[in-house]
Amino acid sequence: MRANFRMQRLFLDAPLAHEAVVEATPEQFNYLVNVLRLAENAEVLVFNGRDGEWKARLTFASKKRLQLALVEQTRSQPEAPDLHYLFAPLKIGRLDYIVQKAVEMGAGVLQPVMTQHVQGKITNIDRLQANAIEAAEQCGILSIPQVATPRKLKDLLESWPRERRIIFCDEGDENKNPLPILSRITERQFALLIGPEGGFSEEERNLLRSRDFVTPIPLGPRILRADTAAVAALAVIQASIGDWR
Repeated sequence: MRANFRMQRLFLDAPLAHEAVVEATPEQFNYLVNVLRLAENAEVLVFNGRDGEWKARLTFASKKRLQLALVEQTRSQPEAPDLHYLFAPLKIGRLDYIVQKAVEMGAGVLQPVMTQHVQGKITNIDRLQANAIEAAEQCGILSIPQVATPRKLKDLLESWPRERRIIFCDEGDENKNPLPILSRITERQFALLIGPEGGFSEEERNLLRSRDFVTPIPLGPRILRADTAAVAALAVIQASIGDWR
């Protein structure tokens, strides 16, 4: 069933089932009542990333307490996306952007990777998770990506599962077309790695290219900013070997 974008969607961190009643948090109360001006018996769509999507009816337990009574399931829970998105953190603002776009493009795991030329840093995993949830709310997505703790590139490669191929965007690659390279990938599990604004160091490029589970790809003849490269690469991968096929 297609997503209903005419109704407000809300993430609830609680089990969802027929006739269940979930207490809204103070933040959700403020958003639904004071911002959206929803009244008693108004209906919204809710999801938790596990139990599908449900239609819920607003009821006021008191002037300051709002409850959401589940009426019916509108969509069942789909299989979670399997694409891992590995990225060097950017500065705040642009970091929020790439997290949101990665969720929209079907990333199932968001893994920050610390590289030599990285310019941003991760100080709050909860902020990244909140951005992922907000993107899911706005785009009709039912699965919430896992946000992993930051790891150094070398440590990540040393413990990486060999059955999941890493596709990394190599700005130093002399080719221009990624499609012939992607067409030769036979693994069904893969990850996309996007480097920092300053690019990978030569040492990092050599390290990546030395691993048999890593495939470098170009992204055309132009130099792209890291956030632009992320969206472009995610689109190319999903269209060629991902879930757009």
